[in-house]
Amino acid sequence: MNVLITGGLGFVGRYLSRLLLEKGHHVTALGLRPQPRLIPHPDFSYLSADTTRPGAWQETLCDMDAVVNLAGKNIFRPWTARAKAEIYDSRILTTRNVAAALPQDRPTTLVSASAVGYYGDRGDEILTEASTAGDDFLARVGRDWEAEALAAAEGGHRVVAARIGIVLGSDGGALEKMIPAFRSFLGGPLGDGSQWFPWIHIDDLTAALAFVLENASVAGPVNCTAPNPVRNREFARELARLLNRPALMPAPGFMIRMVLGELGQALLSSQRVVPEKLLEAGFAFRFPTVREALYDLVRAVV
Repeated sequence: MNVLITGGLGFVGRYLSRLLLEKGHHVTALGLRPQPRLIPHPDFSYLSADTTRPGAWQETLCDMDAVVNLAGKNIFRPWTARAKAEIYDSRILTTRNVAAALPQDRPTTLVSASAVGYYGDRGDEILTEASTAGDDFLARVGRDWEAEALAAAEGGHRVVAARIGIVLGSDGGALEKMIPAFRSFLGGPLGDGSQWFPWIHIDDLTAALAFVLENASVAGPVNCTAPNPVRNREFARELARLLNRPALMPAPGFMIRMVLGELGQALLSSQRVVPEKLLEAGFAFRFPTVREALYDLVRAVV
């Protein structure tokens, strides 16, 4: 297949690009950087463009069999009014422009990122793809993000909204920030640690995205999380064990909220997400438990 990936050289995009190339696909990555570090492969190409704006880049979609939409500004920064607008617009406008540029004369596949933030703070409730949306900022972003993507289904295209959990990798994602803190004896659970932590290993995430790309029977929302979510305190305890450090420095919830505001509240949210659709479709996770995932990733950096 000819596959275009917005955000194709970001943390997830680079892993996915490499996997699709290994599987024999042709990959075109779209990103903002004019001179990024490219992937040296004859079937890889790169185009620099601002996907929040219509432009000549949209013509590239005419030759594509599938699009994976991963573009979006980083949410892990103070949520000023400007930052929230950038978080929202980078996702909604890009997805709207991608959907508008899909070929009109033939069906294609659009796999568009969403996030488990779609569900909001749900306590111990088990969340499948059939669960309703929350009502906080990230939930509203997720709802509108998915609506822009799913509108493409009206044109006959197959659309998958990938509700991605907290991605774990040895060279990016959540662990990049957490491992230095734990090594410095500053690691521990967030708040009381009772909130559910919907995680996924980067290799399982990219394999899942490739799986839904290649399986025409999968459509609609798909939870991209490991099948065994854990509470935040269990995750912290397991990471500390592997790093031979104590998990003795919990960050009080009131302090997280005071310092980080809405972002702090989002970090304390609980989402007990399970990947029902992936499991029913026959997807096999390489790292189904947090112990297996962290062992694989931590040994790569110690």
